[in-house]
Amino acid sequence: MQHQTEKSSGINPGYFALFITSTFWGTTWVVSKFAIQHVPALQMSSIRQAIAGSAFLIFFLLVKKQPIPKLKDLKWLFLMSVLMMFLANGLSTWGLKFVPTGLGSLIGALYPMSVWLIERIFYKKKTGNALTIIGLIVGLVGVGFVFYHNIYATITGDLIFGLILSLLAMTSWSWGTILLSKSRLSINPYHGMGWQMMMGSIMLFLFSEFTGECIPLKEINAEGWVSILYLSVFGSIITFIAFIYSLKKLPATISSLYAYFNPIVAMWIGSLWLGEKLTKEILIGAVFTLVGVYLVNHSIKKDKEKITAESEV
Repeated sequence: MQHQTEKSSGINPGYFALFITSTFWGTTWVVSKFAIQHVPALQMSSIRQAIAGSAFLIFFLLVKKQPIPKLKDLKWLFLMSVLMMFLANGLSTWGLKFVPTGLGSLIGALYPMSVWLIERIFYKKKTGNALTIIGLIVGLVGVGFVFYHNIYATITGDLIFGLILSLLAMTSWSWGTILLSKSRLSINPYHGMGWQMMMGSIMLFLFSEFTGECIPLKEINAEGWVSILYLSVFGSIITFIAFIYSLKKLPATISSLYAYFNPIVAMWIGSLWLGEKLTKEILIGAVFTLVGVYLVNHSIKKDKEKITAESEV
């Protein structure tokens, strides 16, 4: 009903939020790749989340005068922070040190497939059909195609390590997405995001110290700080606000479209700015991947709608 009312009174602002999510999150892959040339990846991710998390918490705690979340909510936020901030964001950023931007973003785009597999295996959900399996195969073939045309006929230990990090990050984001859909937090989601970011920042800082992936702050050059500020303001604060807003204002089938545009933006800007090769073979592989993701998403949503309709009869 809300979607229909907003549509009749003009353009739904959720579409503008979706545009911001799709483009800005696409650029963060490239900016992150550039940033880690000047700042160790884990440390960079820690500083980024500290800046963005502080902004959210200052607004809600000091400006809005909202109370500190209850212990039950803090425990849940900590779990989400481990999955989505420490593992998903931290490991995907670290993975970019070893894999091309386009390949990293495409692996990230596979998360709907991962969500389906996790729910199928661990939650015993029977959603999906033959089209889901076809989409899964098409998507994996596409990623394999991009991988093949990015390795320059040489598979190194670093490349394999980067792929493992990227896959772990994508899987963690999938688990977080599943748990997020089941959460019943009693606080503003943006306020909760601030706590997640701050917790993630602390964990990433400790891990970067443990692994030696850090340098003194005074050694971070101007390019590094500008990149971090862009990722904090545009990649974390503005885009997360737009993302949550689009989820509220648009149907799930529309708000999820950002996942298809992110890799396209990342590949295009990566080729222009970082000089990463963008051949027709890589583009074909990207198309296969995104078509596969779409087929999985589409088939699962249709299957769920069918199950819901049958249960209401």
